[in-house]
Amino acid sequence: MIAVTDHEVNFSYSGWIIKIISLVCVMSGVFAVTSWKLDMLSFGKDTFRYEFASAGDRTNQLECLTRNIYYEAATEPFEGKVAVAQVTLNRVASGNFANTVCGVVYEKNVVYQKVICQFSWFCDGKSATKPIHAAAWKESNEVAKKVLLENFRLPSMVTAMYYHADYVNPKWGKPKIAKIGKHIFYSEKPQKI
Repeated sequence: MIAVTDHEVNFSYSGWIIKIISLVCVMSGVFAVTSWKLDMLSFGKDTFRYEFASAGDRTNQLECLTRNIYYEAATEPFEGKVAVAQVTLNRVASGNFANTVCGVVYEKNVVYQKVICQFSWFCDGKSATKPIHAAAWKESNEVAKKVLLENFRLPSMVTAMYYHADYVNPKWGKPKIAKIGKHIFYSEKPQKI
């Protein structure tokens, strides 16, 4: 027969009490961190990054971006198409333009009583015609998917907000970033190196 003293019994109970208190502390910590992260996602600065869109919304955005790439850069190289798409998304993210892809693509301004479109093809009436070059449309759609859905980016276009064809000179006075194909790209502010 084994004799158990009161001291050994008390030690056994104190071990269980320490384990239970430790478990409660760990569970409280997990709950606090989870609640904090949920609050950050719901109300914090990262809310936009985790915004979800319906399949219909994504399809609509993809169509608008594809049209913009097609009408602005159908004959440009792959990088030129990506750059046009990236300018469109940079404008959405900037807060200075419409807050959706379609809103940016179809945005108009009135300057000195003249309606000016952000992208010339929309004011030129090309938006009323169906795309006629199937291969260029397909490539424009593939680029739109890569940029919008797969987050593909050209590092040199991170701050690109504007561009124009190389045969015009609007004298914007904005910092030039790069020339890709027949487009010259600009940022809003000088890039920090």
